[in-house]
Amino acid sequence: MPSPAPVSVVHWTDPLRQDLFQQWLAGIAPTQGLLPDTLRVASADASFRRYLRVDTIQGGSRIVMDAPPDKENSEPFVRIAALMKQAGLNAPEVLDWHEAHGFMLLSDLGDATMMLAIDPERPQANHGLYMQAVDTLVQWQLASRPGVLPPYDAALLNRELSLFPDWYLAQHRGVQLQGAQREVFDKAFALIVQRNLAAPSVYVHRDFMPRNLMMPFGVNPQLGVLDFQDAVYGPITYDIASLMRDAFLTWEEDFVLDITIRYWEKARKAGLMDFEDWHSDFGAFYRAVEWMGLQRHLKVAGIFARLTLRDGKPKYLADAPRFIDYIRKACDRYRELGPLLKLIDEIEGTTPQVGFAYGRM
Repeated sequence: MPSPAPVSVVHWTDPLRQDLFQQWLAGIAPTQGLLPDTLRVASADASFRRYLRVDTIQGGSRIVMDAPPDKENSEPFVRIAALMKQAGLNAPEVLDWHEAHGFMLLSDLGDATMMLAIDPERPQANHGLYMQAVDTLVQWQLASRPGVLPPYDAALLNRELSLFPDWYLAQHRGVQLQGAQREVFDKAFALIVQRNLAAPSVYVHRDFMPRNLMMPFGVNPQLGVLDFQDAVYGPITYDIASLMRDAFLTWEEDFVLDITIRYWEKARKAGLMDFEDWHSDFGAFYRAVEWMGLQRHLKVAGIFARLTLRDGKPKYLADAPRFIDYIRKACDRYRELGPLLKLIDEIEGTTPQVGFAYGRM
C-alpha cells in the first residue's frame, strides 16, 4: 500500500483569509471529491501567488491557487488557460474560482518540471525535450489572433526596459545615470524597441522556459504549460529567445543555434515565417531573436534586482551575472550597441569606471 503524501503545514499570515479559505475549500470538497486534510504546499512563484496541493478521493490530486485579489488579478490566468485549452495545449484546467477572494482549484500537471529532467552537462541528451518544447511553442503561436491578448507595444517594451536603470543600476549598483550616460541608454533602448516592434506578432507566453514547462503526467503525452498569465500579443521572436537564453541555465552557442534552427524550420513550415527574408534566411531571423533576447535580458536583470531588494527574495539576484553575460554578448555582436556595451562594462568593473554618479544603496 503506498504511503500517504507528506503533508507540509500551510501557514497563513492573515487569520481572516485563512477562515475564508477553509470555508471555500470545505464548500467545494464534496462536489470536487477533495480530501482537505491532505492540503500541503506545492510551490510559490515570484509574485504574491502560491500553490497548494490537495488529494482527491479517487486517488489523484488537484492544485489550489492562493492569489490575494488586492495583489494579484487572476482574471488573465482564467482567460488564457481557456485560450491554451482551445489551442490544444496541456494547461491547467480551472475547476472552481472564487473571484472575490482569489482562490482557485486547478487540475494538477504534476510536480516534475522540464528543468528537473534536463542534464546540464550533456546538451544533446536534452535534444528531445527541447523539440517537445518547440512543438508546443509552434502550436501556441499557430492559434494566434489579433485583438485577443494585450499588445506587446512600445509602451510595454519601454516600461520593461526601464527596470534595468531603475532597479539593477540605481538600486543594486548604486549608479544614477546622468547626461551622456543617460543618452547612451535612451538611444540603445529606442533602437531595441524599434527592432523588436518590426517583427510579426503572435501569442507570446512571456516566460516560456523549462521551469514553466511540466513533464508529461498521467495520460497526457504533452508537456504541460504553466505561468502564462502575463501572455501578450507581440514579437514572434520572444518565446524562442526566452527558451534558449534561460534565466537559470546557460547553453553553449552551438546548442542554442541547433534548437533555434529547428524551431525556425518548423515555424517556417507552419507559415509563421512569412516576413521579409525570414522564410529563406535563418540569419535574418536569428538577428531578430538576439535583439528580442536583449530586451528580455535587460528586463529580467531589473526584475531580479527588484525581487531581491524590494521583495526580499535574494536567490534571484544570484542569477543576474548570467543576464549581464547575455547582454554583453548581444551588444558585442552589433556595432550600434557598442556605446551601451562600453557603459555596462564600466559599471560592472570590466573596464575602469569613468564619470559616474554613484548614489547611496
